[in-house]
Amino acid sequence: MKKTLTLSATALAAMIALAGCSTGSGSGGNSMPGMDHSTGHATTGSSAAPAAADHNGSDAMFAQAMIPHHAQAVEMSDLILKKQGVDARITALAMKIKAAQAPEIEKMTGWLMDWSEPTQAPGGHSMTGMMSGDDLTKLDTAQGIEAAKLFLTQMIAHHEGAVEMANAEVRSGKNAEAVQLGKDIAASQTGEIQEMKDLLAAL
Repeated sequence: MKKTLTLSATALAAMIALAGCSTGSGSGGNSMPGMDHSTGHATTGSSAAPAAADHNGSDAMFAQAMIPHHAQAVEMSDLILKKQGVDARITALAMKIKAAQAPEIEKMTGWLMDWSEPTQAPGGHSMTGMMSGDDLTKLDTAQGIEAAKLFLTQMIAHHEGAVEMANAEVRSGKNAEAVQLGKDIAASQTGEIQEMKDLLAAL
């Protein structure tokens, strides 16, 4: 199913607007799952460049893709947090997701600026785990236990996509900070996926 990026003003749309995104799937090797490398950046780091700017195309694509991916997770969390009667364990999880991912958006945006890279990916790139506009509308209109189940189901898929992207950065990234963030995202979101599966089973 095609998934298109939908960001609200409250989801840092002013920071990034990524067009033409759709769900993709990994193909193994060192390629970014769900990413089209045909227009990827060439390695720009050199021995004379500052350590902070030492990066390759995988680092740039990781940040460019993960920024809107994180922004959508923040938006989804906001949608569930505004509802009444949602299980406190789920609202706590949504707050944890926001607390972790909002600062990471700022961090990755800063990296791209330091690297003199655009903060949005070139057209034609795709990301795994993104929700479509219809998906977000369903979450927005759902209430009670239906909303809780929908949030968990959607966020599990969303996190699984982020873990794929993070693992690809760990395999092929060059910038030490970006690779470490990839490791951190893969570890934390893998744990949250299991937590959400347990919550879903208990509802």
